[in-house]
Amino acid sequence: MAMKFYYDLLSQPCRALYIVLQASKIPYEACPIPLKTGMHLSESFAKDVSKFQKLPVIHDKDFRLTESVAILKYLANEKNLSDKFYPKDSKSQARVDEFLSWQHHNIRGFCTGYFRMKWLMPLITGQQSSERHLKGSKQNMSDNLDLFESLWLSDDKFITGGTPNAADIWAACEIEQTRIAGYNPCEGRPYLEAWLQKVREEPFYKEAHTIVEAIISKQ
Repeated sequence: MAMKFYYDLLSQPCRALYIVLQASKIPYEACPIPLKTGMHLSESFAKDVSKFQKLPVIHDKDFRLTESVAILKYLANEKNLSDKFYPKDSKSQARVDEFLSWQHHNIRGFCTGYFRMKWLMPLITGQQSSERHLKGSKQNMSDNLDLFESLWLSDDKFITGGTPNAADIWAACEIEQTRIAGYNPCEGRPYLEAWLQKVREEPFYKEAHTIVEAIISKQ
């Protein structure tokens, strides 16, 4: 029985997992769940898929797991996840873990906050966010992207060294989301721009971001 993967490619961590699953050729049953329908908030989803009512989720026989980073580590331990994404060497692996721990309250927190305030909530509620709150959120995001560039990208081609891994995929998927909200994360950030262009060359990256590019093209 193939592992079930519940996802929506509008979700940043879902895209990241999609890329590593496809590139690692890990067999899975695709279970797309459109977040815009609110299906994940239903009682049936909580009962049958995940009590946390969020994506991504995997079901590996009778084992259920949510949170993309936890799933990444499970795949590394239990499946044929490519060493390229999550190194087996303990020190190299620790560097990936270091970034993934950092990014959750930085890149993900600030980029998602702005995306939700600028694009998602107005779409759901029909009401625009206040200019004051939007300006503050944008500034916080901009400052954090500057910090990301200076802390993680100044010395090497990729976040933890000379080759891309899960750290780069997770970060890039979060940063791409800001483009839906009309923001250019590369403007004034040459290291970030060069890095992002390289990550975009990874197999299945373009495929995973088809929905993102489609939304942007209609704006």
